[in-house]
Amino acid sequence: MFQFHFPRRWTASLLSVLLLTLAIITPAVAHPALWIAKNEHATVYLFGTVHLLPSETDWSSPQLDEALKHSQRLSIELVDDDVATMQALVLKFGLDMAHPLSSKLSAADQEKLQQAAATAQLPGGVSTLQPMRPWLAALTLAMAPLVQAGLNPDLGVDKLLKDRMQKAGKPVDGLETAEQQIGLLAHMSEPMQLDFLRQTFSDVAEGPAKLRELIDAWKNGDVAAIAGLADNELRQQSPALYQRLIVARNKAWAKIIAERMQQPGVSFVAVGAGHLAGPDSLQTQLEAQGITTTLLR
Repeated sequence: MFQFHFPRRWTASLLSVLLLTLAIITPAVAHPALWIAKNEHATVYLFGTVHLLPSETDWSSPQLDEALKHSQRLSIELVDDDVATMQALVLKFGLDMAHPLSSKLSAADQEKLQQAAATAQLPGGVSTLQPMRPWLAALTLAMAPLVQAGLNPDLGVDKLLKDRMQKAGKPVDGLETAEQQIGLLAHMSEPMQLDFLRQTFSDVAEGPAKLRELIDAWKNGDVAAIAGLADNELRQQSPALYQRLIVARNKAWAKIIAERMQQPGVSFVAVGAGHLAGPDSLQTQLEAQGITTTLLR
C-alpha cells in the first residue's frame, strides 16, 4: 500500500506494508501470492509487493517468471517517483513554517512525539519534524528506522519488476501519479492528518515484532494474515483513513483494469500487498466490475 514508501499500510499498504520490511534481517526465500483474471481476449496478473527489501530476499519463482514472460506490459503504483519530483512535492505540500508541529498537538501527544522520534533515532530529533505538516511528520517517523536498517527503495519489488520489464523492452506505466499519491495525505483534513500521526506513534512504539509477522505473511502468500495484521486494524481504528488510502484506490484501479480488459493483451499489475487482502481488496472491486480473479499460488 504507497510508493513514497510508507506506513500502516500507506497503505495497511502504506505504513504497514512498508514498515513490515523492518523485520527482514536474514536471507529468505519468498513465495508471494499471484492471481490471474481472464476473459475471452485479455489476461491480467495481480501481484502483491513490498516497496523496500534487502538484496538477499529471493521472491522469484517459475510461475512468476512465466507470468512476466507472457505479459506485454507492467503496471505499478508509480513510475514518476524520482528524487527530484518527490522532493518538489514534499516542499509544495508538506511544510507549514508558520505553525510548528508541536503547536498542533496536546501535551500528551507532544510527549509521544518526543518518544517516537527517540525510538526511531530520527536525525535531529523532534526539531526535524517541527516545520512539517502532520502527514509528512508521520511518514518521516515511519521511514527513519528503515533508513537506519539500510533498506533501499531501489531494491523494492516494484522497482525490480520495472527494471526487468524495461530490459525486456516492455512498457511500464503507473496506476497513479506521484502528485496524486502525495495528495492522498496532503489533502486530508488536519484532524485526519493528526490521527495518521498518532497511529505512527503506535507503530514506532510496537517495534519489529508485528512487522516480522507481516513480512512472513507476504513471503508465504498468506493473504488472510496480511488482512488480519494490516487492513483490518486500519479499518477498525481509522475507517476514514482506510476508505481514503485503501478502498478508494482499489476502486479506481479496478476501473482501470476493467477498461484494459476490454482490449486484447496480457498485463501484469503489481501493487502493495495490502491492496490484495481484506474485504475491500482489489480482487473484490474487480468482482464488482464482473471480473473474477483466481489465486494461482
